[in-house]
Amino acid sequence: QVQLVESGGGLVQAGGSLRLSCAASGRAFSAYAKGWFRQAPGKEREFVAFISRSGGLTYYADSVKGRFTISRDNAKNTVSLQMNGLKAEDTAVYYCAAGRETARISDYDYWGQGTQVTVSS
Repeated sequence: QVQLVESGGGLVQAGGSLRLSCAASGRAFSAYAKGWFRQAPGKEREFVAFISRSGGLTYYADSVKGRFTISRDNAKNTVSLQMNGLKAEDTAVYYCAAGRETARISDYDYWGQGTQVTVSS
């Protein structure tokens, strides 16, 4: 089992920045790829970014490429999402997940409870 707890969400103006963090406990943190997903009101959950087990590979949704950066610290069992240039359409609940190195929701076995990000325009 892996337990994931997100933090760092909040309210920010368009163009601003936020940094989300996800703390993991339980089974070996480095054994899993880590992903960030988001779900806006009335929409399906969607992929944002993932980082490989070693941290050497990252992959982003086109909608966030160039604005968001995912990183991980296996020694501290944390994964982060730095979000710059935020837009109103980035408003969503953001979820941290642990699983395989893909962008598919079904490939992630463990999920956090989510953290709300609201971007005002």
